[in-house]
Amino acid sequence: MHLNSIRTVNLSLAVCGVKVHEVEDPLMRLIRYLDRLIDELAKGKDMAKILRKL
Repeated sequence: MHLNSIRTVNLSLAVCGVKVHEVEDPLMRLIRYLDRLIDELAKGKDMAKILRKL
């Protein structure tokens, strides 16, 4: 599965207290990244602003 490379821009972010770059399993790393994205969208933030920040 190939996804947009923008998801790897900043892997230093933390989701639920776990630093994404420390997660060894690529699938779990992607899940945590998407979890953060969904949380930001649920807060009503604009997608373009979220992706610039991440």
